[in-house]
Amino acid sequence: MSNLMYNNMWHQTQEALNSLLDKESQKMIEPQKNKVLVFQMLATFYIKYVQIFRNMENVYDQIVHPQKRMLIRKILDGVMGRILELKNEMVELEMTEFHYFDDILQDMKLSPQQLDVPIPRYFLKERLEVIKGREKTLARILDECGLNLPDVKYAVKSIALEEAVKMIQIAERARQGRLRAMFMKQIFLQECRAREMKLLGHKLSDTTLAALQIQKVWRGFYQCKKTVREREEEMIFLGMKPPPLFNEVSDAVVQSEQVSNLRDELQFKHEQKYQEALVTIKEDLRLLEGSDIREHLQDQIRQWFIECRNLTGTFPEYPNEEEGGSAVIFSNKTPDQVIEDIIAAQEEEEKSKKKKKKEEKENKGKKAKKEKERKNVTKEKAAKEEDEEWKMSPSLFLQLMEEGNSLYKDMWMNKDESWNFPQDYDPELVKEEKRKELELEIRVQVDELMRQELKNLKLAVNREIEPQPRLKKGKKQNKGRKGRRGKRGKKDKDLTADRTIESLYQELVEEGLLIQALKVKLSDYIGEYSYLGTTLRQVAIEPMPSLLDVRQLITLYGILPLGSAEVHERAPLVKSLLLAGPPGVGKKMLVHAICTETGANLFNLSSSNIAGKYPGKTGLQMMIHLVFKVARQLQPSVVWIQDTEKTFYKKVPQAEKRNEPKRLKKYLPKLLKLLRPDDRILIVGTTHRPFDAELQSFCRVYQKIILVPRPDYASRYVLWKQIILRNGGEVTNALNISCLAKVTDGFTQGQIVHVIKEVLTERRIRHQAHKPLTAIEFITMMTNMNPVYREEEESFKNWYAKTPLGRKRVLSLTVGGGKEKEKDKGKKGKKGKKKK
Repeated sequence: MSNLMYNNMWHQTQEALNSLLDKESQKMIEPQKNKVLVFQMLATFYIKYVQIFRNMENVYDQIVHPQKRMLIRKILDGVMGRILELKNEMVELEMTEFHYFDDILQDMKLSPQQLDVPIPRYFLKERLEVIKGREKTLARILDECGLNLPDVKYAVKSIALEEAVKMIQIAERARQGRLRAMFMKQIFLQECRAREMKLLGHKLSDTTLAALQIQKVWRGFYQCKKTVREREEEMIFLGMKPPPLFNEVSDAVVQSEQVSNLRDELQFKHEQKYQEALVTIKEDLRLLEGSDIREHLQDQIRQWFIECRNLTGTFPEYPNEEEGGSAVIFSNKTPDQVIEDIIAAQEEEEKSKKKKKKEEKENKGKKAKKEKERKNVTKEKAAKEEDEEWKMSPSLFLQLMEEGNSLYKDMWMNKDESWNFPQDYDPELVKEEKRKELELEIRVQVDELMRQELKNLKLAVNREIEPQPRLKKGKKQNKGRKGRRGKRGKKDKDLTADRTIESLYQELVEEGLLIQALKVKLSDYIGEYSYLGTTLRQVAIEPMPSLLDVRQLITLYGILPLGSAEVHERAPLVKSLLLAGPPGVGKKMLVHAICTETGANLFNLSSSNIAGKYPGKTGLQMMIHLVFKVARQLQPSVVWIQDTEKTFYKKVPQAEKRNEPKRLKKYLPKLLKLLRPDDRILIVGTTHRPFDAELQSFCRVYQKIILVPRPDYASRYVLWKQIILRNGGEVTNALNISCLAKVTDGFTQGQIVHVIKEVLTERRIRHQAHKPLTAIEFITMMTNMNPVYREEEESFKNWYAKTPLGRKRVLSLTVGGGKEKEKDKGKKGKKGKKKK
């Protein structure tokens, strides 16, 4: 049943993709003038592709048929790349990294959560063994060097004997004081009861009054409990409060996890069978059909010899191996079609010669005039296009998706699979594929034989000796020269040609340049969507991005390109990324999350980390060479530069001059130029003081700049709730989370997490049943902390406005406002003239 369900999901997703490709092909032809309509069109396509991507990723993860998974993977990479292309188009149109789709989501009846771009699970699944092996190697090297840090939970702090005695005395005196207070309280209560007995002794003797008093108390207690229970039921019914067993894992979830694990095992088994079948079926075809294919190819080529001889009077020239051999001539063509092509080519050559002679005579005097006219026309057209029309840049992924879509229609759309219930590989499809491969292999052998046969025919019939083609030699010589030049350059650059990658890896770990990434998922970066983004922009107020907007950009610019080689090669290339924001907003966590989600190596080239290592100019060159050589060989890789403003200091402080923080400043732009599309290496910088850096050189190195803000009210509310639950706390009516979120305005995620961990000790967690958590416990802990004030947040916004994209955004807003005002003035002027 589950196979059928995911097959149906695949068919529905393919239908949605097919209709979307048709719509996009129509819209790409039509040039647009209104930027608002263009953005709505791009945003609609983006949202629809995200929905298709979510479904396709789920299908690829769950379907067990190996041949289907190959096709789905191809389409999945195409959709992923198209999402990145559309994102790039929206950035260039709006001149900002953050976009808000509230109105479009409302029209499409989607929730903001459905806009979240998922991280494909195959990034880690298909490289699990490699990642585990690398982690073991890293752990072994760290153990040998003694660089493994002890676990914080089990660290014991040693103190002096006198301090220990004092602590015990304080604890014991406190215990005795508590006991004494309890004893005095009991004595006081006994005295109070005795006084009441003396005053009300005659009334208490009446049993009816006593019974009424008991009834009154009991009914009040019962009604109070009933009211609380009814109110809780009402809140659950209205969706204002989760049901009692909401946080507990249900049996259905446990069962679904077990089923998904079984499907993973089945996927692996089916893939193994498929790989074995590729070898065995090919060998069987070679034995059964190899001789027939060879004879058919020989007959086909001989017929071509004879027909060419009859038509042209000479035997044809046989194509080289480099050109493709006889496959170039007979690619999906019969011998008759080949002959027709030869005749047509001869006729076209004769016609073209005649036309050239006529054109040379006529066009001698007209060339200069036409060139001038063309230049003027092209300038006018370019100016008009810039002012009026907008066209989408060509896509490298649409063709990939269309190919996948056409393969789906041909192979799987109407295929009857009633015989294949376990969803194993289809042998007929394997035979078709391997038959083509076998034909290509046999064709190479047949070409060698037929070349010799053609020479013999020429000697026998025409008595011609075939001259050796000079062009081939020339080409080979040129290629050799080019190759030599290229090789010389590469040899000069490779400073460690005699060393293995394992030794280089070990050296970088020992020097502390290759570090172990913390196991942090991107989903652990908790936050909420900005629901007022579109509204604020309509009122000409630029909103601060929400935490989930930042998380989305990390997925699009960091994780998706690093995880997929196909996407990284074709999508808009992002070589470097800068995360700027106040301390404690989660910049370091995001860097580690990129490594965790993609299984990437983490290199630390922070100025504080490289201080004193590989001294001198040659040492620095060697360090950079080592890092990037290992990063290329073991890609994907992330090169992290913490406190990157120090590398680009305007003026180095006196205290830091010894560490030479600006060592990498000259080399980083050169390294970025050397990174190719097939190098899955991302340079990530983090900074909490970007104002201290030179802006030009800073922005020259970092291609994308992401401003990481302090959390807003919605994000703080979710953060308090989630982190308290994760650390063993219980959220009850006594704990007012809304109050906590309101009071902690300006405090960062790091500060909130630190306070929760400080309050929720093991002892406090045990006492929750008797003494529930309250907001005051957390608030008192935050009194000693400094929040991020609005002035600091504004300084980050002002700095971002000076970056290239920030300046373009400001200019677009001012130019757009000016144009609208001019239009309004023009309309008013026209109306005034009409009235006169």
